[in-house]
Amino acid sequence: MQVTFLGTSSGVPTLNRNVSAMVLKPPQRSELWLFDCGEGTQHQFIKSNLKLSQIKKIFITHMHGDHIYGLPGLLASIGLAGSSLGIEIYGPTPLKNFIDSCLYNSSSRLAYPLKFHQVENAAISQEILFEDSDLEVKTAPLKHRIPSFAYRVNQKNRPGRFNLEKAKSKNIAPGPVYAALQRGEEVRLDDGRIFSGKEFCGPPRPGVSMVYCTDTVYTESAVEISREADLLIHESTYSYKETDMAFQRGHSTATMAAQIAAKANVNKLILTHLSPRYTPGNETSPNDLLNEAKAIFPNTQLAKDFLQIDVKKTCNSS
Repeated sequence: MQVTFLGTSSGVPTLNRNVSAMVLKPPQRSELWLFDCGEGTQHQFIKSNLKLSQIKKIFITHMHGDHIYGLPGLLASIGLAGSSLGIEIYGPTPLKNFIDSCLYNSSSRLAYPLKFHQVENAAISQEILFEDSDLEVKTAPLKHRIPSFAYRVNQKNRPGRFNLEKAKSKNIAPGPVYAALQRGEEVRLDDGRIFSGKEFCGPPRPGVSMVYCTDTVYTESAVEISREADLLIHESTYSYKETDMAFQRGHSTATMAAQIAAKANVNKLILTHLSPRYTPGNETSPNDLLNEAKAIFPNTQLAKDFLQIDVKKTCNSS
């Protein structure tokens, strides 16, 4: 799976950073999942190599404007393009009323269906929010001034690597039967021989996992949903020097994000949602936040708009 950052500033946009938005491209699918949608997100799509028409799911963390103000316009633009068969939207309960009101009062009529999913119950009961044959999504409550939720996307275990040479040595002709064997199925050949896919596949390969966590002050629920994740994307609104302000406003410092990453034993941490006060030339810069986090969790990277990361077990950046 691949993530693309479209907005990495908190509160308001800056010259180089738009407000919150991140896109996930699930593996082996021609679709996109959008996480948060701050004002101007559709402009960021235009500047990127991503297509609005491929959005199939939208996950909203909370109802603050820098995470939702871009959503009505984005949905309307998708409708005008006439290329969507429907979008599923996950988020806090007030989200549906917000979208319905914006579309109604602007006389916007979508030519595709929206399906809303409230996330509160799944977050509290730790139930799976979404699941299919390849992926599952979980959510957890965070600690902010208003209800806020983290999301975790898990790729399920994949079949082991197919031993092509062994199949050839058994005189199994190439074709659809190879795919069936790789899926672990039992197949009967035309000559009557029966083979089990387990004979030709290595051990299952673990899938990758990504956690998106904003807005929140340090909380144990963020640690729990992030455990053993391959990639944790966590807000880092303030530096350690503004810890008191972070607690007052329900946001994290770079130190808090790193502490969560370390305690959860994640593979890689990416800092996002940076305060506009941290710009090059000011007393504290984004690199200072990065160094603050790396002192606790060395495998940390700073997000920037249009950064793309391939989520792998080694989390190599593209």
